[in-house]
Amino acid sequence: MSAFRAALRISRRDALRFKGRTALIMVMIGLPVLVITAALTTDATTSITARDKLDSVLGAADARIATNSSRTPIEQRADGEITNMRDSPRADRPWTLAEIGTLLQGRLLRYQANVVEARLADGYDRVDVFEADLRDPLTTGMRHLVEGRFAAAPGEVAVSPALIDRGVRIGDTIRTWRPDRAVRVVGVAEHPNRPGLREMLALPEGLLPHQNDGNDSGWLIDTAAPVQWPDVQRLNKVGLAVKSRVLIEGSGAGDSGPRDLHGLVELGVAVVLVVTETVLLAGPAFAVGLRRRRRELAVIAAQGGSGRHLKTIVLADGLVLGGVAALLGAALGIGAGLAVEWFAARWLDWTHGPADVPWAQVLGVAALGVVSALTAAIVPAIQASRQSPVQVLAGRAAVDTPGRAGRPVLGAVLVLLGLAATGFALHRGTLSVALASTLVVFGLVALMPWLVQATGRLAGRLPLPLRLSVRDASRHRVRTASAIAAVMAATMGAVTLGIGVNSAYVSQEARRESLVPVGTMVIRAWKADDQAWARVRALVQQKLPGVSLVNGLDVKDAQGEPLNVRIDWRGDCKRGCRPPDSGLGAVEVADEEVLAFFQKRRDPQAAAALAAGKAVAFDPRLVRDGMISLRVEDWDAKPVTTFRVPAVAAVAAEAGQTGVVIPPSVLAPTGLKVAQRTFYAAYTDVDEHRLSTEIRVLIGDQTYAVVERGRAENRFVTLLILLAAALVLVLGGTFAATGLAAADMRQDLDTLSAVGGTARVRRLVVAAQAAYISGLGALVGLVAGTVSGMALTWPLTRREWGTMDLFNPGATTIAVPWLFLAGVVVGLPLLAALTAGLFTRTRLVPARRVA
Repeated sequence: MSAFRAALRISRRDALRFKGRTALIMVMIGLPVLVITAALTTDATTSITARDKLDSVLGAADARIATNSSRTPIEQRADGEITNMRDSPRADRPWTLAEIGTLLQGRLLRYQANVVEARLADGYDRVDVFEADLRDPLTTGMRHLVEGRFAAAPGEVAVSPALIDRGVRIGDTIRTWRPDRAVRVVGVAEHPNRPGLREMLALPEGLLPHQNDGNDSGWLIDTAAPVQWPDVQRLNKVGLAVKSRVLIEGSGAGDSGPRDLHGLVELGVAVVLVVTETVLLAGPAFAVGLRRRRRELAVIAAQGGSGRHLKTIVLADGLVLGGVAALLGAALGIGAGLAVEWFAARWLDWTHGPADVPWAQVLGVAALGVVSALTAAIVPAIQASRQSPVQVLAGRAAVDTPGRAGRPVLGAVLVLLGLAATGFALHRGTLSVALASTLVVFGLVALMPWLVQATGRLAGRLPLPLRLSVRDASRHRVRTASAIAAVMAATMGAVTLGIGVNSAYVSQEARRESLVPVGTMVIRAWKADDQAWARVRALVQQKLPGVSLVNGLDVKDAQGEPLNVRIDWRGDCKRGCRPPDSGLGAVEVADEEVLAFFQKRRDPQAAAALAAGKAVAFDPRLVRDGMISLRVEDWDAKPVTTFRVPAVAAVAAEAGQTGVVIPPSVLAPTGLKVAQRTFYAAYTDVDEHRLSTEIRVLIGDQTYAVVERGRAENRFVTLLILLAAALVLVLGGTFAATGLAAADMRQDLDTLSAVGGTARVRRLVVAAQAAYISGLGALVGLVAGTVSGMALTWPLTRREWGTMDLFNPGATTIAVPWLFLAGVVVGLPLLAALTAGLFTRTRLVPARRVA
């Protein structure tokens, strides 16, 4: 025990002495602990239970009674969530206060809630409305009054802080649509579990009309005795749902249950990969400490210290640094998680509960950090116990044993097993692919010393700087292989996810099934008359000045009622085609201008066919024997007429476009008419919801504005995040190993300078070391990641397409993000080499050698 205490003191002194190396190790160990702890804390605080929501749901009441759309019996859980309710017509007779009082004795307080469109400073927006007399003691805790007062009369509201952020002030008047009313703001109040909610608080029917059964309405009740389960069941029989305080407090409602097997396997894979990457990254950093302390350790050995003592000293480094890093990471992670949760709840409208730290999980993550540090220190500890004090005290650099090159046979076996498992996992989901890839990772880690030794034999053919670097790396295989393995694992993960995610996005884009190209805004008012449509045109031109609008056509019957045109699939859908409700059947009536807009070019053949009265299909499978069958329906899906038109296939602007364009002339024999009731525009910088609301307020409900958005933006963000993660891991491992190599090569570099080598040559040697480490790791990671990434595309992109045939789930989409791969495999090694060369020391330090 005394030797262990001495080892701890030595480690603490050494950590304080070499602050840069200590900080590097602590960051590598503590950063994963910080990130995971922050995520756990954020998740625990935002995952609020039914007990956490008692104040906002019940206030000081004993129960909350909610009406339903009918008076038929229902089934519910103890927390009030309905689990079964029969389909039946809406009840004509609403519940009354007297009826509720006969079912459950107590003081009743009415509440109701809904959503309205409110006109704010920047336009209309959806706002939640909660109506109850919040001055009543029964509602204590439901909302926290921040400023002013609660509503005391009809037409008064208190607003949430989120509306204050949108420019609303106390004393302002807010106009709402559906219902059309004006209310005055008298206070500011915050929802305890959703501080970012946009909400107005009024008296019952102070803003909303009286809500019948089926809406969010009912009563809070204060009873003489707690509302027990028999009381709840009695109310359920007449169609009333009940949230009882005593039942929620005693049921543990909302507590997380045990993880399923799939979740445990996912967690295990994540833990193994995090520990492996941390060990591979921190291992070279511990080796840096060993190289710099080898003279100190040799002196201890010369004074009688055994190999076991030296091993204990190095392992004590892992315990001290890992313990401090884990504790700091956990503490900072808790603070970061709470800060992120507070910000997200306020500005992103996340759910918000009391600060909750899952201590068992956090302590487990901290212990994981300590274990990672001790594991990373094992190999340097073994090296320390085997070093020769004579060679070290004589100033000779220690190298790895020439004949030893890791465990190549074991590595090859693991790689082959991983590849075989990858082939088996193709049809069994992403988790199976991840498990198989983990075997490949471990196999390549075991193979890495052999790969370093094999590439070292090629050094003689390389230029001088790279030759010196490769030979030095080969002499110190343990240190080099660990860093290269860390780069390999990071690169493999980035390449695998990059190929898989990019392929998934491309596959989703190909299945988008839209008639309009990406980046198109569509505004439609199908029930508007000519005067209403003129008002819509004026509003759109006012809201979107300078935007070029293309006029689209809608189908009308003789009375001016809107109709839908669809492909008639009956008797025409062979095996393998898509079902009738698919977007493949979209039909638009259009002229040549709209057709050119859909195709993003002038297609003379398609335009000529449209002018000749033929339909133009963007998918050749829609055309059967040169014809397309069409069906006209009203808005209740009742058929009006069917007809067939000649058709040709044309190429759309994008692969995801599909559907049919028909000329207005084909409708003339059916007696149907067309009218301009649609706008198309190549414009995306618009809030569709607000614009739709503005139009609905102007002419009524029968309108919408949507923007066809592709997945390109999401794909770019995802790949950018993967690139950033790879950047941190690749550069971290490379710089740690390069710093160690520069320390080991200092005497060689000084000798090189002494015989005439310039500072540029010295920089090139260090840059070449970084390029070798990151380049070899990136190359191996690219090969392995490409295999795993292509395997990942199977479960991510293969879907059943218009058939339940499980043996023919459709084609696999493999879309390689070449620019992303170039950035990871070429850009990051070049950046590592450039940075290492720029920041290396070039000053000559003559060394005293002992023969």
